[in-house]
Order: sequence, then structure tokens, then C-alpha cells
Amino acid sequence: MRLPGPTVLFVAAVAACVVASVAFTGPADPPTTDSPAKEATKPMSVTYSKAGYDVTRLSPPRIDELARRLTPEEVDIILARGTERAFCGNLLDNKKDGVYTCKLCELPLFSSDAKFNSGTGWPSFFQPFAPGHVATVQDRSHGMVRDEILCARCTAHLGHVFSDGPKPTGLRFCLNSASLTFYEKGQELPAAARPVEMQTAYFAGGCFWGVEDRFQQLPGVIDSVSGYMGGKTQNPTYREVCNHGTGHAEAVRITFDPARITYRQLLEKFFKFHDPSQLNRQGPDIGDQYRSAIFTVDEVQAKEAAAFIVEQSKTARFTARPIVTQVQTVKDAGTFYEAEEYHQDYHLKNGGHCALPEE
Repeated sequence: MRLPGPTVLFVAAVAACVVASVAFTGPADPPTTDSPAKEATKPMSVTYSKAGYDVTRLSPPRIDELARRLTPEEVDIILARGTERAFCGNLLDNKKDGVYTCKLCELPLFSSDAKFNSGTGWPSFFQPFAPGHVATVQDRSHGMVRDEILCARCTAHLGHVFSDGPKPTGLRFCLNSASLTFYEKGQELPAAARPVEMQTAYFAGGCFWGVEDRFQQLPGVIDSVSGYMGGKTQNPTYREVCNHGTGHAEAVRITFDPARITYRQLLEKFFKFHDPSQLNRQGPDIGDQYRSAIFTVDEVQAKEAAAFIVEQSKTARFTARPIVTQVQTVKDAGTFYEAEEYHQDYHLKNGGHCALPEE
């Protein structure tokens, strides 16, 4: 009998790595009753990850457009929820430093510093690139119940996650190489794989629980963190600040997308969120830690904040009640110290939100 030639052996090897399609039984997107014309007039809601990436869910037409550049094998995996054969993915043995992005939309999903050899035959990671970049849905295909992982932005199928991974998470994110694009450290990333151009602002206006929560609800605000600023003590604690010995104000650090909300708009909201005419207090909360203050990061913010206060002081609201808001540069105010973890996202953790004021 004649042995098969090299071409036949190559074809056989390729055939061993064909995609095994699986049925996707995850939840479908809820139907909409709005007409296309009405839908088009709705303001676009933008979702950011705390790492500063736009993770807004892509529309079906946009996903279809991106899918045109996929190969048939990639379509079977990414869109039809298929699975590569074990030990056949081209990224399994990749040991270079870099980032793994979604093959469909380029959102960074995993980093090389979280990659490990699981021995399963698929690229494995113990945690995603950043919270909010990877979504999980239940997969009941093949008579099993598993946690399927998807790209949070475009819902591309990535693989599954299991609870048999290494520390510190104990998780094993098991990925298809075909679902990923690898960019080596130092290589320029495409625009879709980069965070938005962020800016930072600092405000103090009473108890930071409410100020943080109200800013967090604004479209264009990426993150809002409670902390202490404007005092003399290094690494102050909440108890020390409340004892009035540190000189710090309860403040919030705002990270925002200037393309969607301007610094001027943040100032306007800040004056709606608190009463800038109250000295060293805010309602029933009394003390210098509850003072009204704006800490500016550069000369542009300093000029805009000063001009805004002058403008507001001429309005009817502050005719009889002078504005006492302090404007201080970050350089003069000193380090912003993040508050203890139990203060962060306080309203979200404990239920409810501070209602935004009526326009």
C-alpha cells in the first residue's frame, strides 16, 4: 500500500482542527416596540468601563459590518458560538508580552500577565483585562450547564470560564484563539483598542457619598471616586478627617470624557448638586470637611472655574447669598487620597441613588 504524500498529511492535520459548532442558548436581546424613526431620535447612552474604555453595546448593523472581515472559520466560532479543537489555536503557546483584543471589535479582553498554561489545549487566563470588558451568559448546549464568555461590547463568543483556575481569582477563562487578536507590547493599537481621551476634575460639596453618586449618573462621566483633599495629613482616615485635625475636605475625583461632557457642564451640575453659599457645611452636615471647593488640575480649569463663579454670583440665586466655594489648584491642595473601600459607590452598594435635580 502506498503511503500518503505530504499534501494529504497536511489536509488531514487541518481537518483535525476544524470548528465544532455549538448551539447558543443564552438570553436574546429584548425586543423593542419603538419605530426606527423614534429609535433614531433617542439620545445615545454610552457605557464606559472603569479602565476608561467605551464598552457601549454595538448595534446589529455595526456587528454585521465588522463581521465581513472575518474568515468562514472565525464566523463559525465568533458568531455561531463554535469551539476550536484543543491544541489547534495559534495563540495557545504565545508567550510574548502584550494584550489580547476581541477579533471582531478590538476591545482589549485579556493581558499576557494573566495568561497561564492550563494544559487544556486552549489559551487560558485567570482574569480579564479590566472589569466590564467580558460578559458571562449561561450555556446549556451539549447537555451541560456552563458559563459562556462574550465580548461585552460586541457579544462575540470567546469561550467559557471555569472555577478551577489559579490564584488570585481561582478562575480559568478558556479562550478560542480565533476570537482574539494579539498585539505585542510596544505595538501601536488600533483606535478601537484604545481608551477614550479622559480628563480629571476634583470637587468637594458636602458628604462625598451623594456627590460621587450624582456625578456617576451623568452621561460622559467615566468614574467617580470618593476621597480626601486639601489637607495637611498624609493618608488620612475617615475618623481623622471627621475630627477636623487634617484640614481635608470630603472630595470626589471625576474622570470624564470631554467629547461627551465638558468641564463647564460639570461645573454647572456641581452647583446644582450642592449649595455653594453654605460655609463649612452642607445641610445638617457641619464641619470644614463639608466645605465647598473646586480643585483645578491646570490653568484652563482654574480660569474656567473662577469665571463661572463670577458669572453665577451675578444671578438671582446668589444675590443675597454669596458664593463661598474655594478654588484651589491641585498643586496647592496636595494629594487626593482615596477614601476607604466601604465609602466607594456607597449608594450603589447599599441600594438606591441620589436623585438628580430637575433642570
